[in-house]
Amino acid sequence: MKKVLPILLILVALVVTASIFVGIKHTKTVDWEESFNEKSSKPYGVSVLYKELPKLFSNHKIRTVYHQPASYLQAHSEDGFGDHVAVGSYIIIGNSNYLEDDSVDELLNFVDKGNALFISDYTFPQKLHDTLHIDVKYIANKTDSISTQKLEDFNINTIEIDRNEGDNYFSRFDSINYRVLGHSRIDYWHVNFLEIPFGGGKIYLHTEPKAFTNYNILKENRYQYVEGALSYLPENDVYFDSFTKIQTGYDGNVEKESNLGWFLEQLPFRWAWYTAIIFGILFMIFNAKRRQRIIKIIKPLPNTTVDFVKTVSNLYFETQDHKNLIDKKITYFLEKIRTDYHLDTSDLNDEFIEKLSSKSGRKKELVKKTIGYINWLRSKNEFFEDNLINLNRHIEAFYTA
Repeated sequence: MKKVLPILLILVALVVTASIFVGIKHTKTVDWEESFNEKSSKPYGVSVLYKELPKLFSNHKIRTVYHQPASYLQAHSEDGFGDHVAVGSYIIIGNSNYLEDDSVDELLNFVDKGNALFISDYTFPQKLHDTLHIDVKYIANKTDSISTQKLEDFNINTIEIDRNEGDNYFSRFDSINYRVLGHSRIDYWHVNFLEIPFGGGKIYLHTEPKAFTNYNILKENRYQYVEGALSYLPENDVYFDSFTKIQTGYDGNVEKESNLGWFLEQLPFRWAWYTAIIFGILFMIFNAKRRQRIIKIIKPLPNTTVDFVKTVSNLYFETQDHKNLIDKKITYFLEKIRTDYHLDTSDLNDEFIEKLSSKSGRKKELVKKTIGYINWLRSKNEFFEDNLINLNRHIEAFYTA
């Protein structure tokens, strides 16, 4: 323990020094990954929108869906096992490429019953394109990194989305039945926001999800654009599609997620967490070693079988009781034959010799000599040491053949 203690102190000192050094020297860099994660406070997370949804849809329930729409909406249908029937608006911001055909079908069925679906993404699942007869194209930003966005039905000044390498827009759609709600411009104005009637409800497709991120909502008056875009949705409950997906079937719980991931994204919390784990492991290792009870050595029980055999054999050897030993060896040999080969040993005749040779696989001559010697011994009244030795040789020859 005394030798290990200096190593432990050095290790602890290194961990503390590393924590202080990283905390002081670490230059925070901005992560511009477009995650559209509702728990992320990074520029292109959507935590601000997520927190503002209860204000935008006041007096209505905001539910977060961590499951595939197919399993969740089926569970909350009229014939499902959920705690309510899903009615309202289903919102997806970015990451819609995970939607499989069965989820798209379930979302369309949800809209057909009089509900609304709002998706803001650069592209949409192919099944939506085929069902709604739409095409989306991309136009690169060749002059700068700014694209302009506007809504048709609101008296809102146009907003600019910077850090934008290009725009996606609807190159084909039903201009008679579909309603244009917004445009985007790089070199010219093009449609990027549609209202599509479907059954008893409506589908809203938007091609600039960065407008809903933290960076743009908190910059200047861009939040007004988001408020206007979401104002087309009916005043009803909202089902917000989470960035985190539980791929298994829905089991009755709406929200299933730990917030530990958010803490690990924060440098001070991350170092505190890892340091606590290291100290906890070290404490368990060294504390367990210090307090471990001495294990008592238990000697195994001696094997007295050999001693017993020696004692008994010496007894017979001293008394010269050859008849008793011969009788016992013959009895044990015949018992072995009865057990192994299931033969009747009451009559050791030629038929018995044939059966024993056949079942044991020994040569008939060997079996005949062994059984013959046993029959000869049974006919005698006086025995000598040579008789016992020869019997033992016959039996050993039978087993080793």
